[in-house]
Amino acid sequence: MTFNVNHPLLFVIVGAIISVVLAQSVYFLARAIKRAKELGLGAHIKKTVISAAIFTIAPAVAVLIGVVALSKSLGVPLPWLRLSVIGSITYETVAAGNALEAANMSAGTTVTDPSIYIPIAWVMTVGIAAGLILVPFVTKKLQSGLAKVGMKDKKWGEIFNNAMFLGMISAFLGYVFCDVGLVFKGDTSGLIPVCVMATSAVVMAICGTIATKCKIRWLTDYALPMSLIAGMASAIPFTMLLGG
Repeated sequence: MTFNVNHPLLFVIVGAIISVVLAQSVYFLARAIKRAKELGLGAHIKKTVISAAIFTIAPAVAVLIGVVALSKSLGVPLPWLRLSVIGSITYETVAAGNALEAANMSAGTTVTDPSIYIPIAWVMTVGIAAGLILVPFVTKKLQSGLAKVGMKDKKWGEIFNNAMFLGMISAFLGYVFCDVGLVFKGDTSGLIPVCVMATSAVVMAICGTIATKCKIRWLTDYALPMSLIAGMASAIPFTMLLGG
């Protein structure tokens, strides 16, 4: 049987897994509604459910963009699974890109060899699964430590929190700037990720400014997918201009 990244069997397996996750969501939603009624909050249930459903559209759009971006190389099932169950668009796309590069394949090239597809699936899965192991053992101690620092010195508490966030961001910035040095060899393609990131950042800043000054709360929830779409769209002219 010829390997196919979009084989129907993969859709069946992924669909079964996601169905279990959806079933869990429905179960806990039913339990939450029942408990809310017991607490006398029945009048607020409908409004809360509708409001929550509306504001899940924004992250869902971001996930859909990630699935579309990865589907050319990995098909639909694997990105659909990884970005639906304990997935992260910022991690999965970078992990898949690095795994493809290690296999001497460029993004957008369809994987036809299962010996390459399986390691990519493992890279995308094992890395993100580390959080499941670390969170129960590390998070409580880390939070209590930061809380103690904040109680002693609020300024240092804020510095530590910001440093942790910037440390996380710097890991992805390295991926963006890693090929900039190619410019000195006459290859400007290394500037494409930088220009795409700059475009996304500008769109995000504009959304944040408008949301703050005009007090448009919903715009903050849609700023991420809007910046992602703008960045992906800008990649086309930047690639044409700087070379792919």
